[in-house]
Amino acid sequence: MATRVFAVLIVAFVTSAATRADLPVKITASKSRNWAAIKLLDKAEEDLKNGDYASAKQNVETALRSDPTLWPALYTRARVWMHEGKYELAVRDVSDALRQYPPFIEAALLRASANAYLGRYPEALKEINHCISIHPRSDALGRAWRTRAWLEATCPDPAFRNGQQAISDATKACKTLLWQDEQSIATLAAAYAESGDFDSAVRYAEQALATKGTSPAAAKAIQQELALYKQHRPVRLRR
Repeated sequence: MATRVFAVLIVAFVTSAATRADLPVKITASKSRNWAAIKLLDKAEEDLKNGDYASAKQNVETALRSDPTLWPALYTRARVWMHEGKYELAVRDVSDALRQYPPFIEAALLRASANAYLGRYPEALKEINHCISIHPRSDALGRAWRTRAWLEATCPDPAFRNGQQAISDATKACKTLLWQDEQSIATLAAAYAESGDFDSAVRYAEQALATKGTSPAAAKAIQQELALYKQHRPVRLRR
């Protein structure tokens, strides 16, 4: 069934967004698809880019009412839930999307991030490791390394933190994504902070802020992290 759906609904992933596993989508589909719903989803993605979460939610929910089979819209709505701190709802939506299209790596990584915010660290790490183990396309692999590094660097539970491993994973993410992904560079900064090297943390956070195409929401988060590093404080994931 997944193969049949993907034949008429192609999802393209573009620049990174507010959370470490959060990625916007663009839709290309056959003439048989509900184009009104797809246009609404495109509008929701533009709303998310601009930080208009209320409009994004309205547009994506209208799209889903128009076409309940439009599974990328579930991923888009999950990203709205993440912004609102409604992590259980995010898990529900990406799980529904994965049932309709199991190879949806970005949805799996977003579910891992939501579970991490819910304190389900073993479940989150298991999903990230699975995404890495199946050797997805290089950009998805880079984002999987980035997501694991973020957990290793910022997890409130010290049993899951490992600064040196976080540096290794974040460096692989940066190289795979050609040092053009501000979230990977910011994650490398967090990894150095966890390892106690705050000079490197400041340097990479500043590099992340200077990356072309960084969204205002991402820049705000990185600036907050940079302020911590200047105080010689690491980042901790907040539940």
